[in-house]
Amino acid sequence: MAATGHADTEVGHTNVGHRELIEAVHRALTTHGRAVLTGPAGAGKTEVARAVAAAAEARGETVLRLAPEAADQWIPEASAAALLASVPRTALERLAGPQRTAIALLRREADAPGAGRDHVALRLAVVEVLRTLSAPGPVLLVLDNAQWLDAESTDLLRFVLRLTPPRVRVLVAECVQGGAPVAEPLCGPGTPAVRVPALGADEVAELLLRHGLPARLAGRIHQASGGNPRLALALGHSLAEACGCPGGGAHHADTLPVSGQAREVARRLLAEAPARARRTLLLAALAARPTTALLRRAGRPDAEAELAEAERAALVTVGEDGAVAFTAGALPTALAADAGWPERAAGHAALAAAVDDPVQAVRHRALAVDAPDAGLAAEITDAAAACRRRGQRALAAELGLLAAERTPASLPREELARLVAAAEDAGWAGRADLARRATRAVLTRDASPAQRVRARLAVIDAAGQALADLDETIACALADAAGDPSLRAAVQLRIAWKHNIGDGDPVRSRDAAAEAGTLAKAGGDQVAEAMALTVRARMGRILGDPDAEDILAEALALPAPEVPLGMRNAPQYLAVRHALFDDRLTDARRQLLVLLPAVQRTGSAEDVFEVLRSLTEVELRRGRCGPGAAHARRALELTIEAGLSPGPAWYVAATAEAAGGSFARATGYARRGIQASEEEHDQVFLSRSLYALGTVELATGEAAKAVATLSRVAALEEAQQVVDPSVLRWHGELAEALVAADDPGRAQELLDRVTLVARSLGRTTVVAALDRARALCRSAQGEPEPAVMLLARTAQRFEALGLPLEQGRTLLALARVERRRRRRAPARAALDAAAEVFGRAGAKPWQDLARQTPGESGAAPYPGAAALTEAEARLALLVGGGASNQEAAAKLFLSVKTVEARLTRIYQKLDVRSRAQLATALRAR
Repeated sequence: MAATGHADTEVGHTNVGHRELIEAVHRALTTHGRAVLTGPAGAGKTEVARAVAAAAEARGETVLRLAPEAADQWIPEASAAALLASVPRTALERLAGPQRTAIALLRREADAPGAGRDHVALRLAVVEVLRTLSAPGPVLLVLDNAQWLDAESTDLLRFVLRLTPPRVRVLVAECVQGGAPVAEPLCGPGTPAVRVPALGADEVAELLLRHGLPARLAGRIHQASGGNPRLALALGHSLAEACGCPGGGAHHADTLPVSGQAREVARRLLAEAPARARRTLLLAALAARPTTALLRRAGRPDAEAELAEAERAALVTVGEDGAVAFTAGALPTALAADAGWPERAAGHAALAAAVDDPVQAVRHRALAVDAPDAGLAAEITDAAAACRRRGQRALAAELGLLAAERTPASLPREELARLVAAAEDAGWAGRADLARRATRAVLTRDASPAQRVRARLAVIDAAGQALADLDETIACALADAAGDPSLRAAVQLRIAWKHNIGDGDPVRSRDAAAEAGTLAKAGGDQVAEAMALTVRARMGRILGDPDAEDILAEALALPAPEVPLGMRNAPQYLAVRHALFDDRLTDARRQLLVLLPAVQRTGSAEDVFEVLRSLTEVELRRGRCGPGAAHARRALELTIEAGLSPGPAWYVAATAEAAGGSFARATGYARRGIQASEEEHDQVFLSRSLYALGTVELATGEAAKAVATLSRVAALEEAQQVVDPSVLRWHGELAEALVAADDPGRAQELLDRVTLVARSLGRTTVVAALDRARALCRSAQGEPEPAVMLLARTAQRFEALGLPLEQGRTLLALARVERRRRRRAPARAALDAAAEVFGRAGAKPWQDLARQTPGESGAAPYPGAAALTEAEARLALLVGGGASNQEAAAKLFLSVKTVEARLTRIYQKLDVRSRAQLATALRAR
């Protein structure tokens, strides 16, 4: 029981993603005087209520907070006593005699409940107390956990709240699961109800970060928790405890442990369903694809009614086709874990007879017994092969492990073969937990060196981008592969990938690939040889090697691989990436649409993701933001579902949002991508996510931040020895940011250096983007006429190249330069043309920028700034608004000396001598 006379001003860390919700509650309270917060247990109602209470107290309101606990519902008038115990004594002293006596009796702990109490006087006393408290100002009564009010207190509050003055506002938070609702009887019919929604994956990531948990697990935890903050945190802490470290050393694809605190939270959620419904829910938990029809066939004739009860308790959703989905992935896991073996076995036996998929029938039959059975093991192995043909590699891995468990000890060779196959299937699917489990089993048996190598390679393949901690696994695989050039070639290929992704070292990656190619050729493995040549070509492109295309052509001439190494590492896919780098977008798209169904058939989640990533980038470059966003969504959904490294998917989502969605959402995705890539030591996608963030910062006028972010990209690219500017086109962005931050000198140096490289490599579209930045640089250096001519030519070049977003951005830059020349008509024409280009492309955030009036654009914040650079304009606004030099420096991420020097130039340009004159000049202009 908790009741306080003032709000708890420290809002809990679970109050994430609820800003709009808090505003909705405030509006309801302002308009109606009453509001109801609803949602399942753990949804964050308490944190929202605390935030509302803290805001009310900050406004000087009196806040009463009542939060009964579960045990209080059985104690008559317990909540009423707790509420009155929090009321200041001065408010009680003004009561009439009978009323004061009634309250004294209620507050007397030794008194037997209800003994000799005047209930009418008590009710009138509470009404009078609230009237007294509201006399000097508004009162907010926050009633949390309303479902645990005792019956007597509920009756008392129902009476009291009907008679309270309008200055007493009431917020009631109750759990929607189980029991009769009390909020409406307390507040009256028509009271606005605000439901606390589930957190999104981004909000779960923020929640994890606040608690020192790895953001890379956000997708998995979001899926397992259903966005329930309490369950999400419990899962995160359970995972950290299982790893033995506060931040969690778990792999992104590990099975989430529904144990300890997480299991308790899941149990409390499940307890809201009646016992008969829980038996049906267990069957649904054991089934791969539960439906109401399947559950009826499996012996639950009242499945619809029982699932309806579970749906009211927010445990499942039932689709129109009868498909049953749990609202949180941890719930079926907890149900299965809490059921005894006999109950689970009976459930699997019932499902085995009810399912219509022979693979699932075999799986359920295997799970219904726990004794070795050679015939059953063979059937499971056949089922795994069927899954492999379907592209269901994760299920194939699970079945392979199950087949090995059911294999009798008298058949050790069959057991080993099944374990190795399970490991390789897990590697294909990106299921690191299954790969490690199968590999541990292989290493404890009398396996051959080749079997040990294959199993260890599967662990490496399942790791995705998280290759930094696999040195021991690689060393052991090399030792086992000694004497076999083909096996050594396979290990060297993984070493080459690790040098690129984990170490950010393309030179070592290229050298390891060269060694792999030599070994593959010696072993007669042409597929591995093609893969090695592909790595060499990829690294050669990065390093600016003019022979890279010839090496790729050599790889393409070898047999096309469809092997466990994956299409993403095949020359056919690299040829697509090179087409994308060169802006041969039609060719790239055509080839990708051929590859997509092929990789979907193989069951490699990483291959499918890679193709979707490239399709996203191709469509965005072509100015088709709608299809690009659709591919990005599929890539993100696949990443969460398959448990892949989230850094690349968040980068893809950031680029799609920055082009056609929302700059704010793009920033969120980019920051998540940065965090995840840093956690996994993925240097490649760390650069990309930083690039996405810096681009958005530049677009939204945060030039100083953009310079800092894009300078990190430059440092990473330099450390990775990246030479070719077409791979990640940050150079023009950084130059534009430097110009906006009033440093055209550095911008000029960067442009001169990169343009020389781009021209020598024939990267014509890169040169065009550099020309846009060069024009802005020339404008800032006092050469507006050449700048306008260069921008006009560049916009025409981008139009001819079929790159509408680049064309639109160039028109925006042209408008900026024309406006600085005070040529409003040409500036307006350029803005209109940019808006039209962006509109056709579906580039909403850029279209919004182009539609701003000249006085609103981030390029020139106000008309009087026409003579100033963008950086000077921002500083002038701050100083003219009263900011000190120190405050302006902190706001703009500058040194105080830089602010002082820039202010001197501003004064000279505007012909003013003081801050007061500056403010007057800005107003006048």
